Amino acid sequence: MSPASEANITDPNNRDLTTGQIIHGYRILRMTQLREIDAVLYRLEHLATGARHVHLSNGDMENTFGVTFKTVPTDSTGVAHILEHTVLCGSEKYPVRDPFFSMLKRSLSTFMNAFTASDWTMYPFSTQNRKDFYNLMDVYLDAAFFPNLDALSFKQEGHRVEFDHGDAEGNGEKLVYKGVVYNEMKGAMSSPDQVMGRSLLNALYPDTTYSNNSGGDPAVIPRLTHEQLVAFHKRHYHPSNAYFYTYGSLPLADHLAFIEQKVMRRFERIDPQTDVPAQPRWKDARTARYTYPLAVGEDPAKRCQICLAWLTSDICDTFEVLVLSVLEQVLLGNAASPLRKALMDSGLGTALSDGSGYDADNKDTLFACGLKNVADEAGEAIEKIIFDVLTELADKGIDPESIASAIHQIEFHRKEVTNTPYPYGIKLMLMVIGSWLHGGDPERILQLDADFERLHREIAAGKFLEDRIRTYFIDNSHRVRLSLVPDQQQAQQEDLRVQQELAEKLARLDAAERAQIRQNAIELQKRQEAQEDASCLPTLALEDVPPEVQSFSPTETASGLPLWSYALPTSGICYLNAAAGAAPVSRNLLPWVPFFCYAFSKIGTRRHDYAQMARRIDAATGGVGLSSQARVLYGHSGSCLPLLQLSAKCLSRNIDPMYGIVEELIGEVDFGNLNRLKQLLGEYRSALETMIVQNGHRLAISLSSKTFGPASALSEMWHGIDQLKTIRTFGEPSDEGGMEALSARLMDISRQIFSTDNVIMAAIGENESVTAARRRTGNSPVLSRFKRDPLDAKFPLLNLAVDAPSPYEGWGTSTAVAFVAQTTTAVDFRHPDAPDLSVLSKILRSLYLHREIREKGGAYGGFAVFNPENGLFSMASYRDPHIVQTLKVYAGAVDFVQSAPIQEADIHEAILQVCSEIDKPDPPGPGARKAFFRWIVGLTDEDRRSYKANLMSVSLKTVRTVAAKYLAPGNTQVGIAVIGGREHLEAANGQLGQKPLTLYTI
Repeated sequence: MSPASEANITDPNNRDLTTGQIIHGYRILRMTQLREIDAVLYRLEHLATGARHVHLSNGDMENTFGVTFKTVPTDSTGVAHILEHTVLCGSEKYPVRDPFFSMLKRSLSTFMNAFTASDWTMYPFSTQNRKDFYNLMDVYLDAAFFPNLDALSFKQEGHRVEFDHGDAEGNGEKLVYKGVVYNEMKGAMSSPDQVMGRSLLNALYPDTTYSNNSGGDPAVIPRLTHEQLVAFHKRHYHPSNAYFYTYGSLPLADHLAFIEQKVMRRFERIDPQTDVPAQPRWKDARTARYTYPLAVGEDPAKRCQICLAWLTSDICDTFEVLVLSVLEQVLLGNAASPLRKALMDSGLGTALSDGSGYDADNKDTLFACGLKNVADEAGEAIEKIIFDVLTELADKGIDPESIASAIHQIEFHRKEVTNTPYPYGIKLMLMVIGSWLHGGDPERILQLDADFERLHREIAAGKFLEDRIRTYFIDNSHRVRLSLVPDQQQAQQEDLRVQQELAEKLARLDAAERAQIRQNAIELQKRQEAQEDASCLPTLALEDVPPEVQSFSPTETASGLPLWSYALPTSGICYLNAAAGAAPVSRNLLPWVPFFCYAFSKIGTRRHDYAQMARRIDAATGGVGLSSQARVLYGHSGSCLPLLQLSAKCLSRNIDPMYGIVEELIGEVDFGNLNRLKQLLGEYRSALETMIVQNGHRLAISLSSKTFGPASALSEMWHGIDQLKTIRTFGEPSDEGGMEALSARLMDISRQIFSTDNVIMAAIGENESVTAARRRTGNSPVLSRFKRDPLDAKFPLLNLAVDAPSPYEGWGTSTAVAFVAQTTTAVDFRHPDAPDLSVLSKILRSLYLHREIREKGGAYGGFAVFNPENGLFSMASYRDPHIVQTLKVYAGAVDFVQSAPIQEADIHEAILQVCSEIDKPDPPGPGARKAFFRWIVGLTDEDRRSYKANLMSVSLKTVRTVAAKYLAPGNTQVGIAVIGGREHLEAANGQLGQKPLTLYTI
């Protein structure tokens, strides 16, 4: 579909705008109707400064703003990343210590954040409230263009040295590095997947900005000076280097007038010199070798990653980017894809290497593939497998069904509207930003019809994709074979290097420099502890909070069918969701339920093997999967409702084949292919191991709460470190007997789950889709046998035995930072104290933990979370250089709430934070699915409205009462769990004295 002519463009939000028009200092360069996403795209340029602006106008009330700057570092000091943090530490109009985090408390935003990529930095937000939109835009614009960038903020967010004064007598005085970004990147560079991603860029782009670690290499970060940071801002954060984006239902003219008034009138055009050149292409392929830290206690055998990576097309060539996206899907997209299948069938590794696939985020795009958990010497064998597959495909041709399936997958995911992991308006911005920054056309990214038409013509004319395989892979000499190998001495050597570096710094300090370091520390502490007047920041009143909650009601429940129907506008997509109770599963099989879910749609059936099923799923659906949930039945405090959720989705034309796939999986799943089962076990284990450092705070919270009721115990069994321990009981499952036993367990789980009265379903889509789904369900011999009244949501509860002692544990793994969690028992959603506990969590996070753990302690984040479903209250830290100090902060939480000068205005801001989470909107498909599962766990819309209404009566007095009631020592059960490096944990135990953590190894 070609773009509509301007005469045919209709936009009720902006009725009087035309191409060429000059409005508030901007010229409208182009208007494009994007029918597939029901939007009008406006491209504009600011005449005086050259700032670019894209606006997507549609009916979405969740309006989005973002400003992005090309940031092109020339070293690995992390200047772009540290600048992203530091600009949010106060600005000209808003000279408070932390306006960004303060606005989290004063807003109903559905999203607020900032991102640093390899060659850009972005500041986006979304909100449904017009007043909130302009409040936030004012703060964001002032922060980005007019930040204070003072030296103390640089030291807090970037890096600094402080004295560690040793013992009470001052013996052993030394210097230590501190800083939020410094500690964040120490944590990031402990994670093999992060190291792999940085290494690929360094190896493939040695002559451009991508060779540098834009986040910052901890070994290099301390070289960055405050003066360099300020200079980087002056050149990069300028309208001439800025790309503005707005989205939603608000009028464009209002946005432009606001930006012109707040920013543009104060600047003139410059040449920021931020264009990224193409990487010069190599004449010969190369090899590269990098290392990552592995704990001394872990087995280094087969812990390498080896991949091949190529530079491919320019990011602005939308057709070639589409071609490579199709090739990625053909080669690696599912278990039957020839390159993925050959690599996995080799048995050399357990999963595809981190970074595998097509990456279209950089000026020159890249493609990579390989294996992880391989032996160091496997490089040549892996390279041979890859080239054998590519050569065979180029010579003999690609299966036409694989091509059709790949194109279908791209079509489906372009069409689907979701808000995961970001609001839809931000997802569209992230989709276009890379190409736009390098001179591409945003509308081409969002309207690929001409490229799809050309692709179909080229494929029909001959071996087009086969020729592209030769061009981009077989004959492309800009290729590297990269090995990432474990080094069990790396962490210790780095610690020694840092100690030596700091000792040398200490020896060179004169008296004046020592005094300055001490003075800086005192001034920074004073700033962090000072009570600020944040009244200059805009805010919303509680009256701005709408009383309603978003809800979705079924349009029909079928008598005699276990099916709910939701007729909703879903952009031509049909969603089928099902819930099954897991309480019938035998106790000895319960730990294996998550792996059963993982393998369910990947293992094959009695009629089709896993490769055939993978092809069918990709050809007809947007995905079919099963997941496990350890829920609590609302109104039954302390209960455990274990559920499995089956999810399938397809374009409306594919309802029949999608149903056929679901029916076959439920009725005929077959875990008898032991080789495939072994592959899946290896993939699953690898994903769990990667999760440890990525989501350490969540895992620590799970460990700290595992004895507080059957739902918490089951959640740890299914989704925590206990799940990894369960999988590791198999070690390296090479004996056929062990795999046969696992196969039998999984078949038993299937029989116990899919019994005749244990499943209920929901179909979501347009009227025609749900009608077809109801007909298909009634005619299905597999699905219609679930003889369940659709209005009966009562699945059996699980009476799971729980260990008695509260956790007080440390879990050792390969990481340079820690994740520290403390959980206490509280009350659930329907208790009168629940709204106060929600508000208390926001007060603690924003007024106490953020200051003590992030600003003072240098951790990436400190969190307080109240879970109203299971009635638990947790505090946690993320990428934290401290353990004992953080535990002391948790212990001081009650005293802070009781004695700190908290105001009723702080309570109001905390209520706004809770309401912003409640009010985050969902598109119809995901929203109806959530409503269906709320009904199953007994949470009504009236409960939700009542809870929201009760929030409005929370006061400082009631918050202090619940803080003393639930957080004071001795009043409730307390569990503590820390994930960190073994040496870090042992050092903490040395300080904890009479009550050390019980130490375990992950």
